[in-house]
Amino acid sequence: MATTASATSLASVTLEVADPEAARRFCTALGVDTYVRLRASEADSSGFRGFTLALTVSRPATVDSFLRAGVDAGATMLKPAVKSLWGYGGVVQAPDGTIWKIATSAKKDTGPATREIDEVVLLLGVEDVKASKQFYAGRGLTLARSFGGKYAEFASGPSSPVKLALYKRRGLAKDLGVPAEGTGSHRIVLASTAGSFTDPDGFAWEAATSPGPAPATASARS
Repeated sequence: MATTASATSLASVTLEVADPEAARRFCTALGVDTYVRLRASEADSSGFRGFTLALTVSRPATVDSFLRAGVDAGATMLKPAVKSLWGYGGVVQAPDGTIWKIATSAKKDTGPATREIDEVVLLLGVEDVKASKQFYAGRGLTLARSFGGKYAEFASGPSSPVKLALYKRRGLAKDLGVPAEGTGSHRIVLASTAGSFTDPDGFAWEAATSPGPAPATASARS
């Protein structure tokens, strides 16, 4: 098998949404329209979809600013921002149902809020982190960090705007403030430079197409 680990990465993230226009407005308001793509879908889905998109920013004021922007664009506040041992953060659920976490490791502001996003991480909630870690390593993804059976993070490719990580499903749901139960579609499709496959938790991957931002402009013309 000639595939090398460094050649495989998460190339893009596509959210399947019932109302693309509402989803596009939210993504633009939150400043994440260049990180995710949107695709119209009526697939059945209920409860926790098993993943979250997490934004890391520089300071608490920026966390608050992003959370307000999300709520103003139709999101529901799941967890208001609070201080914790690791920093400061909160959670919102977009109109399309996607859960977004915005956080910073800083506990004090060193300046005003900005619109800068330091990092975007896709956290997949999985039943068995070790098994899923081995599965993805077998597909050629490079493991960057791992904490036993609790968390695993993969290296990003040069053209990938989103980092992939694995977390226990129940632990992730608890962190987000939602019940862990959920059925139906995950309502997310991931693109891989390693081609199409489905992981042990039912997350679907398709072959990567040419890189680019969320296709909001193109789909608006159709």
